[in-house]
Amino acid sequence: MSARLPVFPLGMVLFPGLVLPLHIFEERYRALVRELVSSPVDGPHEFGVVTLRRGAEAPAPDADDDQPAAPPAPVGADDLYPVGCTAELRQVTELPDGRFDIMTVGRRRFSIRDVAQGDEPYLTADVEWLPDETTDPTAENLAPRALAAFRTYLDLLRPDTEVLDAVPADPTVLSHLIAATAQLTTEERQSLLAAPDTASRLRAELKLLNREAGLLARVRAVPVPLSDLARPASPN
Repeated sequence: MSARLPVFPLGMVLFPGLVLPLHIFEERYRALVRELVSSPVDGPHEFGVVTLRRGAEAPAPDADDDQPAAPPAPVGADDLYPVGCTAELRQVTELPDGRFDIMTVGRRRFSIRDVAQGDEPYLTADVEWLPDETTDPTAENLAPRALAAFRTYLDLLRPDTEVLDAVPADPTVLSHLIAATAQLTTEERQSLLAAPDTASRLRAELKLLNREAGLLARVRAVPVPLSDLARPASPN
């Protein structure tokens, strides 16, 4: 099943169930937020978040610059990764200057068939919804192993902090949490988002977490040279 969806290209990957706060400063995306808020359609008000392969979709706002920013270069399908996730509006705060602070939550995955800049000021895409993930016995069996590897990885990464305050019981939710939290490349995160099912994602995450844990363990095992300890501390 396909649909036309407003999309917001970003330099990050959004996963279902994960929170994404955004500061909306460009006029075209202010218009999108206003349209979503005023839409009479029942159900979630959402837009697509797609990851840019390179560069930035929009320049950062500069409060001290009175000159209007040059319009960004057009974004085409080749500039985007092919799988994205919708962001559902949960909270909208309009600022005095017309900007918005919004809180969104990732909802459902989609694949991009085509992108277009039509009558709307923002980008839209013809998307195909990816099937909802269901938990199967394979995923149920992989989840405890993935969680144990995730705990080991986090303990090596931040040994003086709590590893996990709450553990998701659902293997799919756990797989999305690991994908969004681990220090992975954009390509690795995008590959996990596009995984065909939860079991495939958990298998890939086990390999990635074991790799990262091995690297972290080796780094921590390297002794610090005594000459480094003798250097004066930097004032910065």
